Amino acid sequence: MGEFPADSVGLVEPQTLHVTEPLALDCGKQLDEYELVYETYGQLNADRSNAILICHALSGSHHAAGYHADTPDGKPGWWDKCIGPGKPLDTNRFFVVCPANLGGYKGSTGPASAHPKTGRPYGPDFPVITVGDWVRSQAVLREHLGIEQWAVVAGGSLGGMQVMQWAIEYPERLKHALVIAAAPRLSAQNIAFNEIARQAIVTDPEFHGGRYAEHGVVPRRGLMLARMLGHITYLSDEAMRAKFGRDLRDGRLNYGFDVEFQVESYLRHQGQSFVERFDANTYLLMTKALDYFDPAGLHDDNLQAAFAPATARFLVISFTSDWRFSPERSREIVDALVDAGKQVSYAEIVSELGHDEFLLDLPQYTHTLRAYLERVAREVNP
Repeated sequence: MGEFPADSVGLVEPQTLHVTEPLALDCGKQLDEYELVYETYGQLNADRSNAILICHALSGSHHAAGYHADTPDGKPGWWDKCIGPGKPLDTNRFFVVCPANLGGYKGSTGPASAHPKTGRPYGPDFPVITVGDWVRSQAVLREHLGIEQWAVVAGGSLGGMQVMQWAIEYPERLKHALVIAAAPRLSAQNIAFNEIARQAIVTDPEFHGGRYAEHGVVPRRGLMLARMLGHITYLSDEAMRAKFGRDLRDGRLNYGFDVEFQVESYLRHQGQSFVERFDANTYLLMTKALDYFDPAGLHDDNLQAAFAPATARFLVISFTSDWRFSPERSREIVDALVDAGKQVSYAEIVSELGHDEFLLDLPQYTHTLRAYLERVAREVNP
């Protein structure tokens, strides 16, 4: 690969932690052993107080910034716009850690991994994973890295749910919690979207009860449809209208059922490319983890009570055009934190692109991150 941008962390290599201590899961099962794949950027300071944990969303991974030597398309990590020298998560000042969640694909142990007892892929035998399970596995990684307390735990969407879980379950292990474009629990509408996506996958003739790898096939049509549906919900109506309108691919109507509108072509491309880089069983697991997250449910639907153990300072960010995880849901989090007597800052970013805005570099958004993290940097590097 050629030269990297000056504000890039450059070439990075994933690291692997093999854990032999069993992990008890919320579903009642356990993983006797597992691997956590992660990447780090920057350097730990002398007292190990400048570490930031990044929690990824549904289709994310450990590769949050920089470049891999074998990346065919040469694209950087999924949050490269915010991680690097001089960026909001400044790797000249912070040590940034991003693990791949258990149950994922091409990273930490998941359905496509070999079962240690059989040597065959776990497939549908991989246990259902929750946000709490992820956080407890990340706590194992924290101990391995010798980090007593995270300066910040940050994440967007499903990652933001992990941040909240960290603040509730391990309050003494983080000083700041950055919850971005998230919700305290999914609405019925959001659960419905996830169920349609799962049904598209499990009813694909090539799914084979989740054992498609043993048949040498992939449920391409189901996974493609699931991604197409999900992608629509990540974009705002304004963004889709501005990008596509009702533009025709060939400039005319063909009076058929093949691709005619540009938006149809775009969605099919997104679906097809997703099939090449993701796993169907993983998609089922990730969406279920989204559905199950509900800390207030353990406290008679009282979110204020759920946040009672938290000691971290919070920054909550939402986007006005995000209808999947709307600002109203972020304000529920903020209100509960305020009622619980916690320190919280809230920013509602005026935007046009929808839920995926948290992955981009909207100036008001990055300015907010930078300003907050500048204060954190002064705390850990006085």
